[in-house]
This record gives sequence, structure tokens and C-alpha cells, in this order.
Amino acid sequence: MTEAFILDAVRTPRGKGRASGRLHEVPAARLAAGVLDALRERMGFVPGQIADVILGCGEPSLEQASNIAKAATFAADGFSQVPGIQLNRFCGSGLEACNFASAMVMAGQAELMIGGGVESMSRVPMFAGGGAWVTDPQITLPNRIVPQGISADLIATLHGYSRRDVDAYAAESQRRAAAAWAEGRFARSIVPVKDVHGTLLLDRDEHIREDTTAESLAALEPSFAVLGEKMGFDAVALQRYPQLAAIDHVHHAGNSSGIVDGASAVLIGSQAAARQLGVKPRARVRSFGVVGSEPTIMLTAPAAAAESALKRAGMSAGDIDLFECNEAFAAVVLRFMEALDLPHAKVNVNGGAIAMGHPLGATGAMLVGTVLDELERRDLSTGLITLCVGGGMGSVMVIERV
Repeated sequence: MTEAFILDAVRTPRGKGRASGRLHEVPAARLAAGVLDALRERMGFVPGQIADVILGCGEPSLEQASNIAKAATFAADGFSQVPGIQLNRFCGSGLEACNFASAMVMAGQAELMIGGGVESMSRVPMFAGGGAWVTDPQITLPNRIVPQGISADLIATLHGYSRRDVDAYAAESQRRAAAAWAEGRFARSIVPVKDVHGTLLLDRDEHIREDTTAESLAALEPSFAVLGEKMGFDAVALQRYPQLAAIDHVHHAGNSSGIVDGASAVLIGSQAAARQLGVKPRARVRSFGVVGSEPTIMLTAPAAAAESALKRAGMSAGDIDLFECNEAFAAVVLRFMEALDLPHAKVNVNGGAIAMGHPLGATGAMLVGTVLDELERRDLSTGLITLCVGGGMGSVMVIERV
């Protein structure tokens, strides 16, 4: 089987996902086109050398509908004849795009691929397109599907994570992200976003709150108590987990992932493609995959996904130098670390989505670049990227520097 290599990875800064955000004026197709153009400029390939562009998008509706990847190739410079396909595995979409691109290379069906993702959450709100698994009671009720915030609070209750625990984790994410930016740790991968006139719109993650403390977070009201207690979703979840007397609502906007805009792209190719471009691969893709999990609690699959990918690679958690587990909610990462017995010193070392935001379809590919940059900075070898996914799934990729 042919090996797949990561040749480069880029991302936009994350802009606040509302009308006042700095990236709000840029449609998703143009955000994605910007990272495609950046890869071409940095790596020197001719767009015709790219076999396919696979872009994840968590809400492929409205202006993100009708194959956003192909729209991005029309918007990018010289990519108009490059194929494009949109992929949706909710929050795992960007990583799955990279996984699928890697699979094409490993199967010998492509030499050079781009995987990535895009999400303009300020322009296309979550659930704008509806969808049976969140709107059809014949599906939601038998499967006891609840909003993700209820699932996060369920994890915290089931595993004993207090409000103080999740707020402390969130404050540390903010501290780490601010320190990473101050030290220029993201500089290699960031592609500044400009408007149609060439004026700079954003060159830094806009969502970080550097002055956040556990004490300031403690003043925030829980976000999901009304959904759970007044609208009945707690009762639905407790049907699945009757050992609990009640759900403790500990999550809020400050310890959950931020709503933001952004795009990412990863150039993945064979050794032969790297030689043709005259570039040295940055990392080898060791393994990847996806798992399903119990749909009510929904967000606990990252640990199982990691274990499955590590087994395929002939590795254990102790063989991994750095982990990126998407910070959808603080309890998700606390559970991931506990399940795999990982020190926080190896997990999300530069902060995560609580601080910088989670642009749904783009996040997974962003994390590939984040962990690779940090492995190189620290001269370490192996990284694992994983995300919890709506409906009870977990996506994963294991990489190794070369």
C-alpha cells in the first residue's frame, strides 16, 4: 500500500461568528479559496496536479450548499478545472476530509489531494438546513437524542466533573491560546484574510479572551438548564441513564466551543508527488478512522476512536507525544484524558476551541496543522487528532513526523 504524507497545512484565523465578526463579509467559498491559493503559492504545484479537493462543511445549506468544495475551486486562482467534493460528518468533517484524501493516496488512486474544511457560522447558522436526526421525532425519540449541551452536562454529571473543574479547564485553554499567539506558535500556518480590495480583515484568532479566569467564568449562568429542565431533555437523557437522580448543568458559553468562521486546507500526497514538487514531506499518516457511540451521551467517542486508530497503527497512547482533542465542551476533553489516562501537559497544549472557536467543518483539518506545527517546534515525533461528532461518533487521525 502506498504511504500518504502531509506536505503542508494552512488555515485562516478564526473570526467571531456573528455579524460584527471580522470575517462575516467573506462568503464560505471565498474563505476556502484563500487557503487553496495559499497552498499553491507555498508549495508551487500547478492546480491541475491536484486529483481532488475534499472540503468538510458541518452545515451545507444556504450559500454553503450545492458542493461548497467545487464553489471554492471556482473562486480560487486557477483551480476552476479541479474536481471538488463536499463532505459532512458534522464537527468531524474537516478531519474526515483529510482521512478520505489520505485513503485515496494510500489506495494508489491519487498522487496529490487537498483535504480541509470551511464554515461561515456568521452567515449560515447551525441547523439552518434542518435534518431528520434533529427534527423528526420518529428518529429522535426512540434514540433518545438530546441537544449536545445536555450531552456535555450528562458527561460531567456521570463522571463527576464539577462546575469548578470545567471552568478551570476553560480558563487554562484561554491561557494556553493567548500564550501560543504571543509566542508566534501559529505563525507558520496562518493565512491572513483580505477583502476584495486587498485590505486586511483578520490575521489573528478573534475569539480569544485573554483576561478570562476561572473566577470570571464562575459568574456565568449555565446555558442548558432551561433546555434540560423546562423543555424536558433532561428527562429524555435520564431514561437512558436512570442511575442518575438529575443532571448537573455546568456548561455555558465560556467553557464550550466558540461560534466562529474559518477555513483550512491540508496538502496530502505520495512520496512520488513530494519528489515531483521538490518538497520534503512533513509527516506520515499512520492511521485514521471513525467510530460510533451511544447517541444520547453523544460526545464520548474520541477515546474509542483514538484506541481504534492506535491499534491499527500498532501503537498505544503512550507512543503519542501530543494530542489534539477538539474542545467542543470542557467535559469532552476531561473525559478523553481520563479514559486514556493522559496528562493535560500532552493534550491541547496551545489551547483549543473554547478559546479560539470551533468553525465546525474546518476544525479537524485546522487541528492537523496545529499539532504538526507544535511537533516540529518541540522536535517531537507523533500526534493524534480527534473530535467528538454529533449523533454519537468520533473521528481520528494519527501522524508521525518524517
